[in-house]
Amino acid sequence: MAWGAPARAQSSRVQALYDLCRRTFPSPSPSSAAAPAAPPPASAVRAISSLMDTISPADVGLRDDSLGDGGGGHGFFDSTFVKGAARAARWAQPITYLHVYECDAFSIGIFCLPTSAVIPLHDHPGMTVLSKILYGSMHVKSYDWVEPTVVASNRQVRLAKLHADDVLTAPCPTTVLYPQSGGNLHSFTSVASCAVLDVLAPPYAEDAGRICTYFNDYPFSSFSSGRAKTVDSPDNYAWIEAINSPVYINMRPGMYTGPTVQVSLTLTCYIPLYQPWSLLKKMLGCNS
Repeated sequence: MAWGAPARAQSSRVQALYDLCRRTFPSPSPSSAAAPAAPPPASAVRAISSLMDTISPADVGLRDDSLGDGGGGHGFFDSTFVKGAARAARWAQPITYLHVYECDAFSIGIFCLPTSAVIPLHDHPGMTVLSKILYGSMHVKSYDWVEPTVVASNRQVRLAKLHADDVLTAPCPTTVLYPQSGGNLHSFTSVASCAVLDVLAPPYAEDAGRICTYFNDYPFSSFSSGRAKTVDSPDNYAWIEAINSPVYINMRPGMYTGPTVQVSLTLTCYIPLYQPWSLLKKMLGCNS
């Protein structure tokens, strides 16, 4: 056996995902940090999607349902759109967020949802988001804004077209949303305990104008507008209303136990576990 530098450990799929994202999503310069990021080339998105398709719960340190409805909980998710409302009941099972990596250009994280948990309808301004269901089943409902903008005549609501209204069950392909297509506004409801691996590029950043806004959706027949003309069934459209009061979500940070990401020092990044969670908690309005 030769002595010298230790043998390099075999690269994990998480490391491969980080490396590919780093090559795909450039870190914004200080002068362009607030400018909308251009969507990555389709070939690059396909490469990341194909890699994410191969990632299993074990690859990120999870077992199927390892952060699900255990502990005797009822799998109930409690949230309120009213500021100052009571916290979730003690037996309510919170959504758990596992931070893997975050920098100015992209973030990697995992949301673990107990049965019946809900992440309300929200947007991803100027962002490309790739999502892979690692285990379980969830209902996804998503929209894209109708362009040019159409608003109702008697209420501050904007018209959007339905992109998806489906139940996705693992294993299933990675989904991708873009700044103006692919279902940039979406909501999640877990049908069975599930985990979702997310890549956000770039991540939410208040100082760059990428603020998470929550919405209510209403059937097309709820409001009227002389300009609202649908090219297909009215059931494929909805009126979207921004929620101005804070949205509180029963969410907690968890400990990521998967392979460690070997970070290149040439890229500015957030290393501590709690700094990204603090930012995410602020952006999402979590109450835990």
